[in-house]
Amino acid sequence: MRKLITAVLIGLLASGCAEYLPISSGALEGRVLPLPPSLDRITQDKIIQLETSASDPYSVNLWVVEVVDYLHVFAGDNKATWVEHIEQNPNVRLRSGDEIFELEAVRVNDPEIFALFSEAWEAKYGNRPQNESVAQTYLYRLRPRSS
Repeated sequence: MRKLITAVLIGLLASGCAEYLPISSGALEGRVLPLPPSLDRITQDKIIQLETSASDPYSVNLWVVEVVDYLHVFAGDNKATWVEHIEQNPNVRLRSGDEIFELEAVRVNDPEIFALFSEAWEAKYGNRPQNESVAQTYLYRLRPRSS
């Protein structure tokens, strides 16, 4: 059965559907670099990978937008596994291409930032977030880790 699932996933990946699949996996691989001053190259990616839970790495494919010079990821009103991990440990790793950036995730509770996020999300992905209540959703700002 596992071979069948693997074969189906490989087929979907090869057909270009991977960017829409919430496939989770383990530790990300790549070159660890400091976050660049300009986030343009990262925000041009439709999909990034985010790794949580350093003790038992868990990574997911996510959409990302830039708001007020910070990257933001969004789970909607779904308290996904990666959200639960961030609540326990805010240290995350983001992979864009073959580069990995070690960051800290901070939940956004500011309605003004959420409004800017919603506009950026719509501009990039063509639709607004389904739930635009900052109190009921999980929006995270990704910033360089504080020592």
